[in-house]
Amino acid sequence: MITAPARRASTRTWTLVLDTWVMRGFVDLHCHWIAGIDDGARSSADGISMLSGLYEVGFSTVIATPHMRPGMFDNDRTALERAYTAMQLPLQEASARGTYLPTVDLSSEHFFDDIVWGRLSRGEGLPYPGGRMALVEFPVHTFPLRIADRLVDLKRGGLTIVLAHPERYHPVWADDRCLDPILDAGGHLLLDVCALIGKYGRTAQVAAEKLLHDEAYEAACSDAHKPADVDDVKLAIIRLEKLVGQDEARRLLADAPAAILAFSEREKEAQ
Repeated sequence: MITAPARRASTRTWTLVLDTWVMRGFVDLHCHWIAGIDDGARSSADGISMLSGLYEVGFSTVIATPHMRPGMFDNDRTALERAYTAMQLPLQEASARGTYLPTVDLSSEHFFDDIVWGRLSRGEGLPYPGGRMALVEFPVHTFPLRIADRLVDLKRGGLTIVLAHPERYHPVWADDRCLDPILDAGGHLLLDVCALIGKYGRTAQVAAEKLLHDEAYEAACSDAHKPADVDDVKLAIIRLEKLVGQDEARRLLADAPAAILAFSEREKEAQ
């Protein structure tokens, strides 16, 4: 039975699911499966379908990361926690019917504008469980001003960022050295694995492949928004394994994201 909040450690074992042997233990740090809160799942049934599909692909843990983006998705921490709680009964009912589901937990995709940066600085964001790592996204066309200083400020406050889908940002297309301040501040880059099959266009695909070649990514995720996205995720994982090999693919999809969550938990316990 799924309860909130819950998270289990990643374990790399093979499991028979629907007559297919699947590598278990993937940890999805970025998924929009909560219903009716942003541009992700439209209904609880869609959310359950997404989670079930991701489980079949190999994800044992899936973190919900609905948008916190003022002016587009006016969600704050309280609204997101309420929406997550509302999904618990459908999850429990699906589990009781015998639906295979991953363990779930809650965070947010923080749009890095002045408002949301202020929330993160004041402890009003929704970091990953443990509270020491936060998923952020930048505007597509330009990076925020004073980004290095702001990341240092967050770091001093005990918060490290995980940058969503850097391969989609136009400044990265022009010169990926623009990511250096994020890495210098201890931040991590999170690959949207579907970029590898051209889901966001050829330029984003080329950028993703270059960052992979440069070993810039710390982890990879689904960034699934609807049930149909799961088919793309499955193909993209196959592509990832072809590009970097099975061991590195496992690191990106299992070990590294699990370590991000574990680090956040350890830091919390050390306080």
